Amino acid sequence: MEEKKILKVLADQQEEKNNYNFTQWCDRREEVLFEWDSNMAQVVIGVRRSGKSILCHKVLLQHRVEYAYVNFDDDRLAILTIEDLDALLNCIYQLYGADIKYLFFDEIQDVEGWHLFVNRLLRLNFHIFLTGSNAKLLSGELATHLTGRYNEIRLYPFSFEETCKHKKIETAGLTTKAEAVQKSELNLYLQNGGLPEFTHIKNPLNRKNYVEGLIETIINKDIAKRFNIRNTEGLRRITHHLINNVCQGISYESLAETANISSTATAQKYVSYLTQAFLIQKIQKFSFKSKDRIRGEKAYVVDTGFISNRDNSLLGENLGWRLENAVFVELLRRHKSAAEDIYYYKPTTRSKEVDFVVCRQGLVKELVQVAYSISETKTYKRETEALIEASSTLNCNDLTLISFDESRTIETKGKTIKIVSAPEWFLLSSVNQGDY
Repeated sequence: MEEKKILKVLADQQEEKNNYNFTQWCDRREEVLFEWDSNMAQVVIGVRRSGKSILCHKVLLQHRVEYAYVNFDDDRLAILTIEDLDALLNCIYQLYGADIKYLFFDEIQDVEGWHLFVNRLLRLNFHIFLTGSNAKLLSGELATHLTGRYNEIRLYPFSFEETCKHKKIETAGLTTKAEAVQKSELNLYLQNGGLPEFTHIKNPLNRKNYVEGLIETIINKDIAKRFNIRNTEGLRRITHHLINNVCQGISYESLAETANISSTATAQKYVSYLTQAFLIQKIQKFSFKSKDRIRGEKAYVVDTGFISNRDNSLLGENLGWRLENAVFVELLRRHKSAAEDIYYYKPTTRSKEVDFVVCRQGLVKELVQVAYSISETKTYKRETEALIEASSTLNCNDLTLISFDESRTIETKGKTIKIVSAPEWFLLSSVNQGDY
């Protein structure tokens, strides 16, 4: 690519960057995860449109460092090759000066062999910020070629707390009115999710077009193009089937049949690609046997906004599943950065299931059960008994039951269970969670 053309693109992107006003952007919990004194690359990964670029710009602007910005997800840079990256660096020097030390590369994984370039810049003591929408950026190429010289920051769409702050809704109020507003907003959140741009789209048709377009981009660009998939229709069917059946177990035989593809191995690959693109989040069964964990996988979607805003979405209200899905993603936000894992617990087909088990290095820290309503005696009994049974087996006494609008503590069978209303649980500060 001609250096003159590269320079023009970078100048346009520089002008865009210079017009940013970070004080208008929502604070994100992940801001504290950047390691400024480190010589490692700071890598922000996550599903498309979750706010990765804005997060990097925000922390760089807040720290008042001069930084160069290159957005590789620009059609004018689509033909860049690794041979062009030296010319790109020369253009950076021309625009930002020879003393520039902070470089922000947005979606750089689109350039084949990019990791060699980044590794060289790290050896030259540049401070590198990277974003990517595909886990291959981290789990494959980056881990191999940077040999641990990176700090992973995983970003999800807005949490409920961040959504409230973004929409300037009071989160600390204890009045009846404040609680009513929080409950109403949480119901909207369970329907529409937390994709940052989605919060500004009011027209239902435009919402559907936005979500369907985003799914198609993930399928075609992040997966089919990267992994050379020809049967995009089969991949598309699996994608929508998993979104239509959130919180459910994965049967690869059934998926292969549903998608009309040749083998369960292909279905497994497709689901793996969807998780690498961060659209689908899998959870395994808690077990010390590896084969039990792998065979007992369940699927969730990274944001509840993907559930309804599509053609032929017949899941309906189903607020119980939506709440469970949102709780799982929130648990990932709170615990993954602390190297803690999330499982579900169901040791046998006849056992009562616990939705989530939080553990670190095999030690169970907390059991979390989710039920939209526990007003019926049967539901209340089922959910509490599941926690009690698992508590004894897993030697864990930190028991939480999340219901939409109840908060109290109960003592039963020698165990203490915290029943927490969903708005209260989602609005617990990250400091109280102890993970940031």
